[in-house]
Amino acid sequence: MSIVVLAFLIPLALVVQHLARERALADAERQTAIVVAVLTVTTDPAAVELAVDTTEAPRGRIAVHGLAGGPVGINHARPEDVALAAGQRRPVVAPAPGGLSYLEPVDLGADDTVVVEVFVPNAELSRGVRTAWWTLGVVAGLLLLASALVNDRLAARVVGSARGLANAARALGDGDLGVRANVAGPRELAEAGLAFNTMADRVSASLTAERELVADLSHRLRTPLTALRLEAEALEAETLEGRSAPRLREAVDTLEREVDTLIRTTRAPSALPPAEPDNCDAGEVVRERMAFWAAVAEDQGRPYRVSGADQPAPVSLPRSELAAALDALLGNVFRYTPQGTSFEVAVTRRKGYVSVRVEDAGPGIADPQKALRRGSSERGSTGLGLDIVRRAAVAGNGSVDIGTGALGGASVVVMLTDAEKPPVAKPRLGFVGRLSSEPGERRWSRRSRPR
Repeated sequence: MSIVVLAFLIPLALVVQHLARERALADAERQTAIVVAVLTVTTDPAAVELAVDTTEAPRGRIAVHGLAGGPVGINHARPEDVALAAGQRRPVVAPAPGGLSYLEPVDLGADDTVVVEVFVPNAELSRGVRTAWWTLGVVAGLLLLASALVNDRLAARVVGSARGLANAARALGDGDLGVRANVAGPRELAEAGLAFNTMADRVSASLTAERELVADLSHRLRTPLTALRLEAEALEAETLEGRSAPRLREAVDTLEREVDTLIRTTRAPSALPPAEPDNCDAGEVVRERMAFWAAVAEDQGRPYRVSGADQPAPVSLPRSELAAALDALLGNVFRYTPQGTSFEVAVTRRKGYVSVRVEDAGPGIADPQKALRRGSSERGSTGLGLDIVRRAAVAGNGSVDIGTGALGGASVVVMLTDAEKPPVAKPRLGFVGRLSSEPGERRWSRRSRPR
């Protein structure tokens, strides 16, 4: 029994050390969000330095490399590590004197990349580890004392189960978050195995949820930031009191709400978001978001068409998730197609499904399967936009199809289950067959212009 206790607690102590390191690096990743958001708008060293000062990181921890006006902050990483992060265009964790440096590259376009560095000292990497080890030591001592009293009686029963639990604990200590213990043996050891599995589930879910949540919320900042940039260009020809001013104020309000949500969520990751209805009207969401995007399309001279949004289209998906998915699709149209490129948004309700189609006359998507993989992008973006769309479709009991539409460019169809009239059986037709059989759906050519 004493061997089992030690085999369980020693790897668990290593897990505590590993989690402390992961927590410190996750904090460093979150601290780069504000600086990255500012860099997507401006590269002025003064503005970047102000953004660095507004972060929660202690002074001297954050630096920005590669700015035209010179670096900002105190450099801790080696130049070759900074160059490696900029060349790979993905985050790099590199050793630095007295700790580690988290290096986050930011693509500014035109082969211009800057690197945001957050220095994590050794004290942060091991914060709380010593206390946890003392606690585990006390627990180990008590367990060893108890095991000495009952070792003879329980040895024969617990050897097999303890060995499996020890192996699982070692694997978890080595960083395998997917390992689980086989719950078997005496009741006490079975309960320990169940508690171990519960702990492993919570650790794995917490790390995954925090990373994806920060990444998704940060990506949602790209839509209002893009709108702000476009409206800023429009203000060169219009006064602030003109027709661009209300749209600019709306974009700023949206950005502030997203930033507030990001700050509240990262400060209290265990807090649940406010509850909202599980169902929404897809047509109403399309009308609401197009009221915003139509103004931007008018400034850029983009012909567009909206069809089917005036009819009820209930889906089993919260309004915020459908709006985020629609903003991601429309944001891609405005971000990756030239000004003046036409696009179309169509809502169709038929045979137990509601389809939301976003189509453009741009260059299209060369590899649809790769585009749907999270974090995969060949255009220097985060690669999260289409993954947000895919996960929204899965949450709505549907799926996503990417192809080439009648306009000649990308056509993204999001199929969602009808909340009022779900399908009786799965349709035999694929996306192309289903869309081609939809009555009343009029496609328009690249040369046609909406009224």
